[in-house]
Amino acid sequence: MIAFWLSLALGPVSLSFGETLGAMFRLLGVPLQGQSLGSAELILGQIRLPRALLGLAVGAVLALSGVAMQGLFRNPLADPGLIGVSSGAALGAALVIVGGELMGGIPPLLEPYLLSLSAFVGGLGVTVLVYRLGRRDGRTHVATMLLAGIALTALVGALIGLFTYLADDTTLRTLTFWNLGSLNGANYARLWPLLLVTLGVAIWLPRRSQALNALLLGESEARHLGFDVERLKRELVFCTALGVGTAVAAAGMIGFVGLVVPHLVRLMIGPDHRLLLPASALAGGSLLLLADLLARLTLAPAELPIGIVTALLGGPFFLYLLLRGRP
Repeated sequence: MIAFWLSLALGPVSLSFGETLGAMFRLLGVPLQGQSLGSAELILGQIRLPRALLGLAVGAVLALSGVAMQGLFRNPLADPGLIGVSSGAALGAALVIVGGELMGGIPPLLEPYLLSLSAFVGGLGVTVLVYRLGRRDGRTHVATMLLAGIALTALVGALIGLFTYLADDTTLRTLTFWNLGSLNGANYARLWPLLLVTLGVAIWLPRRSQALNALLLGESEARHLGFDVERLKRELVFCTALGVGTAVAAAGMIGFVGLVVPHLVRLMIGPDHRLLLPASALAGGSLLLLADLLARLTLAPAELPIGIVTALLGGPFFLYLLLRGRP
């Protein structure tokens, strides 16, 4: 709640707590006597509220996807970005951005939905391929899976580079800043598909918390406890591809949230997915709101891409995890 309020209140034009609260009431249709909140209502309703909701949804769904990947592969270093899901989603979205421009443009009403669908298909395709390459003799080999993710990420990066080469100046600028990740330009048309997906993921994944807890013991143990492990894997892959694909389509490439947030929450409350999943969703949304606030205020009135901020936070933390595990 504090992160959400700070995201609404702070910016090039800062609003007091009273102005923020009053503008929120006005947006909800509650009349207030003796207050003129025209500018505050405009700033909040058209700029900061959709941006804050977008950051909250993107952070939550990326954190939930990170928990799902770590549970699926039984490895705390698994992350949608590390195994190529984000890159696949980026390739799908780049195909719409550049391909649509080469074909004469996409109707504005269809663009958010085509972006989400294409990013979802790209993320799902890469996820399935990495998972298949990591399977051998009925078991998931984490090292093989991670190496396959690195290789496919490089291949996808080459394809995105090809689209970058084919893009004109305007599309190139859009694609470049989109690859760095940003919540700038958030609007309700981009927001509501992501909110629906985030809500669905946030409802579905906690219902599989017992199965994820059992999977931590091993696949054979989970089967002996009565869980359909293969069905669970397919559902987790689909859920992760849907969540990450929609998030990438809405806000671009934002790394390390799916790795850092589950790790921090797991260190604080333990590995029980009944608590880990909802806590990670809240922490992911809060972290991305604060990172976006830092991106807006550091070089104000200019704005840093949020992907740079999360990388500066997540990169050292990832190195810390690797060094801590060394003998």
